[in-house]
Amino acid sequence: MNIPNSQKELPSVGKQFKCSECGKTFVKKGDLHIHIRLHTGLKPYHCTECGKCFRLSSTFKQHQRIHTGEKPYQCAECGKAFSAKPLLNYHLRIHTGEKPCKCTECGKCFRENSTLRRHQRIHTGEKPCKCTECGKCFRERSALRQHQRMHSGEKHGEKITTKTDSNIHQRTHTGEKPFTCTECGKRFTRKDSLHSHLRTHTGEKPFKCTECDQCFIRLGTLKVHQRIHTGERPYMCTDCGKSFMEDSYRKRHQRVHTGEKPYMCTDCGKSFIVKSALKKHQTVHTKEKPYACTECGKSFSTKNQLSSHISVHTGAFTCTECGKQLSRKETLERHIQLHLEEKIITCTICGKVFSNKRNLLYPLTTHTGEKPFICTE
Repeated sequence: MNIPNSQKELPSVGKQFKCSECGKTFVKKGDLHIHIRLHTGLKPYHCTECGKCFRLSSTFKQHQRIHTGEKPYQCAECGKAFSAKPLLNYHLRIHTGEKPCKCTECGKCFRENSTLRRHQRIHTGEKPCKCTECGKCFRERSALRQHQRMHSGEKHGEKITTKTDSNIHQRTHTGEKPFTCTECGKRFTRKDSLHSHLRTHTGEKPFKCTECDQCFIRLGTLKVHQRIHTGERPYMCTDCGKSFMEDSYRKRHQRVHTGEKPYMCTDCGKSFIVKSALKKHQTVHTKEKPYACTECGKSFSTKNQLSSHISVHTGAFTCTECGKQLSRKETLERHIQLHLEEKIITCTICGKVFSNKRNLLYPLTTHTGEKPFICTE
């Protein structure tokens, strides 16, 4: 794109160079040239490693650090290093607690503009990420990518390669589930999914952890479990730096930052971050109490309430001092404190503390001069 003379020789002081496409003005001619690339699509900086092109020299240099592994910007607080200064600046907000990006709708604050923009879609209802296959729209790119696997047949990086795979994939669209469990009647799209499910009935757990000998029904569950031993947490939250063993945990956690609550109660409209919280809430409306005590038949809304109640029958918490059985851990702790208080006795003369009355009697004689023990010899 050629720059007209009118853009080069504006007599006004300050912003002299004007873009003929959008009207934006610039102080320097070089800035105008760089800006014009937005309209022309010109990306003159080419990465020889991966072929990616860039509009700005600074962005290109930053990108090259992905290949070289260079991270010149280090956090003075925790030592973590970054390839670009803006990334370090965002990270520093974790330590300072600074959240400069505020939502004008609800007042919620965020560390990054990108997180704020994602959050604002909750208020606007905007779903800018559109599936080219079926037209379905999503708030976030990650949700779109996950959805697109349904069309491509891709799962964990594996694509459809055979006619059999194609037939199996088509069932995601048709809803066909030809494989039925003879035990409970549950249906499946794949034969291997049925085989995996059958282990819940047989109790078979063929996948064993070599570290702790714990066994699992599925190989995928074993792989996730092994991260407990290795300490691996490959899924990191870009907002606060917290890491997770599973991507589903990270996605659920990120809703804390975005404020997204996708699970809504159809009775009262209240929304929740996780499905389990919605189910728990719905018992308020249904009065449903699905958790019944096998001892007395009493029913409860939540599993935690049932667990707490069961200890009434089992006397789960026993005092080692007197053998008394108590229904709750907190009650046992308070009860033990009573024994401790009974043991602690203070000498009224010197203030010294003793563990019991017998131990107190001997030092008392040092104050009174009493010598109660006489040698018979």
